[in-house]
Amino acid sequence: MRSLVRWWDTHQVALYIGAIAVGAAVGLITPQVAPSLEHSIEPALMLLLFATFLGVPLIEVKRAFRDIRFLGTMLVANFVIVPMVAWGLSRFVVDDRGLLLGVLLVLLTPCIDYVIVFAGLAGGAGARLLAAAPLLMLLQILLLPVFLFLFAGGAVLDVVDMGPFIRAFLLLIVVPLSAAAVVQAVARRHRGGRFIAKIMAGAMVPLMMVTLAVVIGSQIAAVGSQLTALLRVVPLYIAFVVLAVAIGKLAGRVGRLDVPATRAVIFSTATRNSLVVLPLALALPVSMSIAPLAVVTQTLVELVAMIILVRLVPLLAREPRPSLA
Repeated sequence: MRSLVRWWDTHQVALYIGAIAVGAAVGLITPQVAPSLEHSIEPALMLLLFATFLGVPLIEVKRAFRDIRFLGTMLVANFVIVPMVAWGLSRFVVDDRGLLLGVLLVLLTPCIDYVIVFAGLAGGAGARLLAAAPLLMLLQILLLPVFLFLFAGGAVLDVVDMGPFIRAFLLLIVVPLSAAAVVQAVARRHRGGRFIAKIMAGAMVPLMMVTLAVVIGSQIAAVGSQLTALLRVVPLYIAFVVLAVAIGKLAGRVGRLDVPATRAVIFSTATRNSLVVLPLALALPVSMSIAPLAVVTQTLVELVAMIILVRLVPLLAREPRPSLA
């Protein structure tokens, strides 16, 4: 078992690429399974986040929540600077209300789930991101209507239902975090808790593979059906990743953060909450049916970007070389 887990860890990036390819193949060859796969996204994410939260001692989370400099840097980057970038990029699709809403919904909301996993793979401060996740979620619930009002007009608030955001907060943060806290408490006294923690730690890579496969498989056919229209947003999402990485690196430098914290901020600014805002986009009127596909397109671009950033970010933000003097 240990040798298998080590093999998974060593080859995880290749395995993630394989999972994306398998999901795409299944979704394109058998598009009728898309609804079943879509229903699997939430349970897969909950298990992945449970395993992620379980791997971070909650005492570290408590300590990380007191890191005002890190939290302040990340909040300014995500809710002051990134919204300006999102507004600028959204001007390129302002003529299409569906695309405009899809782009704004996804770019204005920082990720609170698999960003922790990818940042950890790149040596980022996972405990600090975990501590920040509830705060990020609450702030985007409060600020998203404000940003949409400013960037898309007051009428948009009549068609956006914030209910799925509340549901996502409960299912993707409260439930797995509470379950992880219970298992960690049990593990301090009983072997059963330690066994669960060990199993879930070994399952991290397969859970990420399953999550990637079901997300891609559930949406790839729908994206393909509107490919011509959606090609307009692909360059915008690529540009966003490039700009967000630069913002995160600069924010880490200005905030005088250490290397793991800077890597965490880079991933936080570059990774968006697409899986959480997708239900909001799906709840829009039929006349804006392209909005959820614009959200999913961002997910596809982002997953490829994350695989690249796992290798690239450690080069962009690395420990200083020891002085020879």
